[in-house]
Amino acid sequence: MNTKELLSVLPVKTIKGTMPERVTDLAVDSRAVQDGGAFVCLKGYTVNGHQFVKQAILSGARLIIASEPITVDEERIAVVYVEDTTKAIQLLAAKFYNYPSKRMTMIGVTGTNGKTSVSNIIHDMLRQAEEKTAVSGTIGFKLNDILYETENTTTDVLTTQQMIAQAASEGCQSMTMEVSSHGLVEGRLAGTEFDIAIFTNLTHDHLDYHKTMENYSAAKGLLFAQLGQQLDQQKFAIVNADDPWSSKMSEMTSFPLFTYGIHVKSSFQATNIRMFSNKTEFQLLAPDGTHSVTMPLIGEFNVYNALAAVAALYAKGMAIEEILPLLATVSTVKGRLEKVETTLPLTIFVDYAHSPDAIEKAIATVQPLKKEGNRLLFLIGTGGNRDRLKRPIMGEKAAAADYVVFTTDDPRDESYESIVSELSASMPHNQFACIGDREEAVRYTIEMANEGDIIIFAGKGHEDFQIIGKTKYPHSDAAIALDEAAKKFGNASVVNKFDR
Repeated sequence: MNTKELLSVLPVKTIKGTMPERVTDLAVDSRAVQDGGAFVCLKGYTVNGHQFVKQAILSGARLIIASEPITVDEERIAVVYVEDTTKAIQLLAAKFYNYPSKRMTMIGVTGTNGKTSVSNIIHDMLRQAEEKTAVSGTIGFKLNDILYETENTTTDVLTTQQMIAQAASEGCQSMTMEVSSHGLVEGRLAGTEFDIAIFTNLTHDHLDYHKTMENYSAAKGLLFAQLGQQLDQQKFAIVNADDPWSSKMSEMTSFPLFTYGIHVKSSFQATNIRMFSNKTEFQLLAPDGTHSVTMPLIGEFNVYNALAAVAALYAKGMAIEEILPLLATVSTVKGRLEKVETTLPLTIFVDYAHSPDAIEKAIATVQPLKKEGNRLLFLIGTGGNRDRLKRPIMGEKAAAADYVVFTTDDPRDESYESIVSELSASMPHNQFACIGDREEAVRYTIEMANEGDIIIFAGKGHEDFQIIGKTKYPHSDAAIALDEAAKKFGNASVVNKFDR
């Protein structure tokens, strides 16, 4: 890109040195700099990018964006000084990739629980409809049918623009993004123009960051505010009418609103819900009439997720008659109350539940599947150095299971004892164990199980790692459980992706 054109988005700047005519690339990591590229010096919590200017120049950087004094060879290198490099990269990233979100239908999904499921259900149905599409979030960045790993639910602003640009360049007609409250507050969505914004729910989580539920709500509401005010554009807001925080989201936009729910009259309402071990049936009251729905997803929470996805595709322009056959064959979302299909005399689920509300819903979904004389065993952990206020509430919700094993998710630098003692602090019965080492806890849970029991391993879901200290170690609840179960019950065949 022409350098002057790129820098035109920075209204206040001081330029020193020899300006290159063109910039070939944009980077915030000195190790990712390309020859002829620009390097933006970001100041993070632990790392200051200004310290890596020499490495960036050695890698080929010819333009440096800085907010602190640096020394360079001004005959070869240009330095652009700005007041705030974080704000600068927000402006530069979208400009460099030519505002790629404008070339697709962009769907943003926010809320405490359900973001991953809603996003991936939408993506799955669009793929079934043979539409080129992408999805990004906790599981990663999936472009059509190829999955790429990402670090966060909502990636940094440069990576976000790179992903959207890649999707647009490969002909995607739409992209669905999980939008976290952290990402919204920290400006990681800057330059991303959404056409459809979805709100799932708001429950206790991330209060170590937001401090209050009101702040947390305001952060989520930013997605709806970012729809803009150009009402001649065709944009939509979709909210869960059964969640009391939906009114706050609705107040943040003037665009047309679709609601969905079960208990409150909604644009898309599910009634006469019938739950089975392998499917859910309900009647859908939609803007164009009543429809019978069958889907392979189980649980009331998945009814909400499906309603949100149906509303999104309807807002996108699809007819209900086109949407429902796609929902009938949608895939289970990886790590979201996902059944491990084996020939073991046990029923095993892995789930990502790590908030009080998600724990309650996971247990409520599986309880009806339990046969007389059998038990529901529930393993739950939580991350170290994170929201400690929710821990005893999580433990109290987990107590609805017959037996609970408290452990850790990603303990980081916090002690096992600190985490599990706070999780178990509000337990109303004594049918539980505290085992900080997660692998040991998974094995113990299998040892405790009898034939016919149901086990939910919660907290990690799709994740195949555990963070201890600052290091990621390989870890799979399902693989460990199957290994231990084979010792106890004999070898068993595994018929899905959890093969050892």
